[in-house]
Amino acid sequence: MTLTTAAASERATPTRVAPDRRRYRRVELSLLGRYMRANHEEHHCRLVDISVGGANLQGPLTVELNETVIVYFDELGRLEGVVTRRLPDGFAIEFKATPRKREKLAEQLTWLINRNILGLPDERRHERIIPTKKEVTLHLPNGANIVCSVIDVSVGGASITTDARPELGTEIVLGRLRGHIVRHHDTGLGIEFTDLQNHSALQRHFS
Repeated sequence: MTLTTAAASERATPTRVAPDRRRYRRVELSLLGRYMRANHEEHHCRLVDISVGGANLQGPLTVELNETVIVYFDELGRLEGVVTRRLPDGFAIEFKATPRKREKLAEQLTWLINRNILGLPDERRHERIIPTKKEVTLHLPNGANIVCSVIDVSVGGASITTDARPELGTEIVLGRLRGHIVRHHDTGLGIEFTDLQNHSALQRHFS
């Protein structure tokens, strides 16, 4: 990550990324992720830089201007945006987000930037629990109830094994926990919970 002169001179000072509505501060940040087009095609991508207002991505030049895309990064979760520019090796998007979502994104970016500046361990946002009780029911909006297996779970979300492939953004209930689909992976789905859960309660429920 390339630091500004000011940031480089204060490497041990945590940085705060604030959602300034007049001008969003853009920072260089390299993350691997996936994006889904309006026609539901999915592609790999790499984040180049980002602010709470938008991002530049490297990826296949198959997007159209003004097209709505959904982007997912493990470290940031699900982000929705509109394509504003086509670049030689990717595209730029402007996020469609509520003030609360922008504030949450600012907090996530602050943590990631400080992790790089301070040399903190590269780890997930939330500690993952490997459950001993893996079987759980996934409830879909169409009324379908699917028995699946939990790979791991944290206070923020879960990864499950299933053949089902609901669209990204689909609101679901995993057991009794509400959330939405943020990722498709080789063996199943990534889920982000609507609310942060209690870590001790999760341990009791899945162990």
